[in-house]
Amino acid sequence: MSVLVLSSSHARQIEREGTEAYPNECCGILYGRDVTENGSTRRIVQRLEPVANDFASDEQFHRFSISPKQLMQAEKSAAAEHRLVLGFYHSHPDPPARPSEYDREHAWPFYSYVIVAIAKGEPTDMTSWQLSEQTETFSREDIVEEEQAGIAKSDVPNQERR
Repeated sequence: MSVLVLSSSHARQIEREGTEAYPNECCGILYGRDVTENGSTRRIVQRLEPVANDFASDEQFHRFSISPKQLMQAEKSAAAEHRLVLGFYHSHPDPPARPSEYDREHAWPFYSYVIVAIAKGEPTDMTSWQLSEQTETFSREDIVEEEQAGIAKSDVPNQERR
């Protein structure tokens, strides 16, 4: 099982984007690297990229979609930076920060899925999930702030690029 390492500035950015998009869903891409030690993996988020929700505006309040073109560009950008696309983030306006059935049906193994709950325009909870390839169900992934994980600032370059 892995742990997602997210800086407090990245967490605040995801909350801010969710609040600004409310009552619709925001979405974006998580870039970084995996560090495996003693059989445990830390997924270190080094950069966020907000992207346009590809769903029609009348469906954005309960769905998000990142276009195949955006994903292809993200993979190329990550490769050029010697990073990985670690996953995606999106907001849930008013429901809890748990994956919906739609989220499960459209998710892929390997990626982390960060969900921020926005209740009445205010962030209330943030969780991360990974889809099991075997069971096709989500397992919760712990989110650890970089200071709690003992990550040196040099391990997390370019804290916030917009």
